Amino acid sequence: MTTVGSGTGVGPLLRGWRERRRLSQLELALRADSSARHISFIETGRSRPSEEMILRLAEHLEVPVRERNALLLAAGYAPRYSETSLDDPSLDTLRAGIEQLLTGYDPYPAIVVDGSYTVVAANRGIRTLLDGLPEHLLTPPLNVMRITLHPEGLAPRIRNLREWRGHLLAQMERQIALARSEPLRRLYEEVAAYPLPEPADTHPEEAGESGPYAYFALPLRIEHDGHVLSFVSSISTFNTPMDVTVAELAIETLLPADPATVKYLQSL
Repeated sequence: MTTVGSGTGVGPLLRGWRERRRLSQLELALRADSSARHISFIETGRSRPSEEMILRLAEHLEVPVRERNALLLAAGYAPRYSETSLDDPSLDTLRAGIEQLLTGYDPYPAIVVDGSYTVVAANRGIRTLLDGLPEHLLTPPLNVMRITLHPEGLAPRIRNLREWRGHLLAQMERQIALARSEPLRRLYEEVAAYPLPEPADTHPEEAGESGPYAYFALPLRIEHDGHVLSFVSSISTFNTPMDVTVAELAIETLLPADPATVKYLQSL
């Protein structure tokens, strides 16, 4: 522990993360095997934390990998985590694995997005659901939140739009609370302001031959070619990533929520 001037930048950043996680200095100290006095000195700039201490505190505060680099820079250390382009040859194995996963999940929809919900990869099941959308929503870079909630996107096709929209906005709110991302906040403000489209006049068939179903999670109920399909969403991320790009990737799979949706998709 080295005594430094009160102008150091990492202390206020760490205090902000601690307050965001609603932890006292004592609680954080106990988790990080430190003392409340030491935490206080770090936050007020009276002590400069070691690189290892910053990373330990960041781990217990669940600070995203990108922001851990920012903490290290504020304390005068080099960033610990690289940020590799997905096109880099060093990620060839990762890309191949993702493609294999997406292809193997067909005909059910699966998609990979980054931390701002920009589409990185998608399988044929996803492209099936996007049939007929306007070109301006399908022009790269595609954004899954815009595509889903835009009144010219999938929103008019979603039968339980209010519930699904509420789920997506709550998901974004949790991410904004976890990661201080201005692009994500701007995206949230944009999609939250979209007007709710009028319900469709048509009455598509239910995909099922019997029902209603006892859904085990909130389903996405969406029209496709005169049928209503039901899915539940599962999101996967990489464990203990050592790269910012990889840390922000999320793989979302849409699991059929009833036997009739399975039958319909397999028939396409």
